[in-house]
Amino acid sequence: MKFMKLGTRPDTFFTSESVRSVSSEVATDLQILVGDCVYHLHKFPLLSKCMLLQALCADSGGGGDVVELPGFPGGAEAFEACAKFCYGITVTVSARNVVPLRCAAAHLGMSEAADRGNFAAKLDAFLASCLLRRWKDALSVLHSTRNYAALCEDLGVTARCVDAVAALITSPDTVRSTSTSSASPWWAHDVAELGVDLFWRIMVAVKATGAVNEKTVGDALKAYARRWLPNVAAKDAADLHQPPFDDDVAGEKNVKQITTRHRLLLEKIVSLLPAERDSVSCGFLLKLLKAANILSASASSKAELVRRVAWQLEEASVADLLVPSVSCVSETLYDVDAVVAILDEFALRHAAVNAPAPLAVSSGSPDDDSPAHSGGHRRSRSAESVSFDGSRRSVSAAPVSQGALVAVGRLVDGFLVEVAKDPNLPLDKLLAIAEAVPDTARPEHDGLYKVVDTYLKAHPEMSKSARKRLCRVLNCRKLSEKACAHAAQNELLPLRVVVQVLFFEHARAAALSGGPAVAGDLLPGNIRALLSTTKSAGSEEDETDRVDEQRLRALAAGASPGDDWSVEGLRRAASKIATLRMKLAEEEDDDRDADDEFARKAGLARSASLRFRAFCAIPAGKPKRMLSKLWPLGRSGVTQ
Repeated sequence: MKFMKLGTRPDTFFTSESVRSVSSEVATDLQILVGDCVYHLHKFPLLSKCMLLQALCADSGGGGDVVELPGFPGGAEAFEACAKFCYGITVTVSARNVVPLRCAAAHLGMSEAADRGNFAAKLDAFLASCLLRRWKDALSVLHSTRNYAALCEDLGVTARCVDAVAALITSPDTVRSTSTSSASPWWAHDVAELGVDLFWRIMVAVKATGAVNEKTVGDALKAYARRWLPNVAAKDAADLHQPPFDDDVAGEKNVKQITTRHRLLLEKIVSLLPAERDSVSCGFLLKLLKAANILSASASSKAELVRRVAWQLEEASVADLLVPSVSCVSETLYDVDAVVAILDEFALRHAAVNAPAPLAVSSGSPDDDSPAHSGGHRRSRSAESVSFDGSRRSVSAAPVSQGALVAVGRLVDGFLVEVAKDPNLPLDKLLAIAEAVPDTARPEHDGLYKVVDTYLKAHPEMSKSARKRLCRVLNCRKLSEKACAHAAQNELLPLRVVVQVLFFEHARAAALSGGPAVAGDLLPGNIRALLSTTKSAGSEEDETDRVDEQRLRALAAGASPGDDWSVEGLRRAASKIATLRMKLAEEEDDDRDADDEFARKAGLARSASLRFRAFCAIPAGKPKRMLSKLWPLGRSGVTQ
């Protein structure tokens, strides 16, 4: 650490009965009170260099009254150093005391106007020529300005220190004082010890130069957030008791003030996030979002974090998405609204990078008839919302590849499995998240089936209509063999879903067995009606889905080696169907009383639903054999 000595005379100050004085043959004629200390000094050396003392002595009329200096910057120690300079006594100046001495000199008016080569000018020269050119000294000086923030701002000391530190960071000739094996830049650890205002100003100055890449800036922000922010810090919470603000009060325990200061710190970090997409990790952004929820950060900061997370959502993990809910209105464990907002932004990113086809955002794809893509809340966004901040999105948002879509689909399903365990999670919010993902993001629906099963177990009181509504997000054709086996024995699923599972399993088995394919038109009318899917009022089936279903029906019409096509077998199958219809007719009366409202909304679909239940009432022991008996006429038409 560099230091400077001013003056050549030895120190002759002494203390006598709580009074500080200077040893001299001439009697003292000036009494000055600084804090609790009284100084007996001489007017001539002090008044010749201190314009403040000149004015105070002139006002007192030259009497023997004590001159008081209340609120003196640096206290008695800084005043005594200034007095020693006036007497020509040796004063040592270093990075530790240069700021209080400079503030004391300014307060006393020790400028060039009072005397040439005065104390203030010598301190400024030492700062510029020595201290601000060395990394450790510059940081030490900057750190000490926090105790005299207002006066240092007026004197320009803070601005000079900030510019000097930023210049040292960007200069290739700076000697690195520390070596680190972490991903953070060499200067990040030292700068992280500064107050948030000083840190913000340094980072703004560094970014303005353009000499430091944005990834390095992002690493520095990450190091600072880990040092000070709750739920982001890598250290113990005991290290976070004093927020890094320039006007901290020692021993402050007011929780509200600490929360407010942490909120400001978070918003400063968000404002410094680089524009480059991969400058910070998605996990770090989600940790900031969690902290923003806890600290009740501003809506603009949350929106910026949500937008940044959506840019790189495929990099996130399920644990990162589990943002705790702190809302007094919602009783859910996790903030699912934040995830919905992230998925909305992800959809906008997907639409932006797949331009020029803006109409495709609202028209829906031909192979996707989910509510989120055929009239859900995301489709109703205006063109202004899609084009908001479009220039920045086009530069920063990376194209969404198929692999990224699949990763997002897997991520959302994993997140839904966790939140589905929450008994307070409304069905609407679960469906909003499940349907926000494009159908192409889920090559298989095993993860979505696990979500449905978990939600049904956590909500056993669900009505039949709610269970049916939940299961509409499932595509049974995309279930694996293992998932189908589990679904066929799942008593929580609606009968209609189990019917679909059994049907597609039979079709899959027929396709694997290599049996002859029979056209769908050869199926008898009552079986075709039994297999027809129920659609809500006003919706139309996509052409692609219709073709796929016809193919599956044709495959399902193929005979299995163990099928019984004898006359007795046909009679037994017809008798079984008639019995099932009689039983389900009795259940219809009970269902009408228990689910009257749902019957009014979907009365047109009741007959098809009953036929599905009859189809599903096949004994569990021989599902495949009973299924094969439901195609007697189609099979007989082939044999004839």
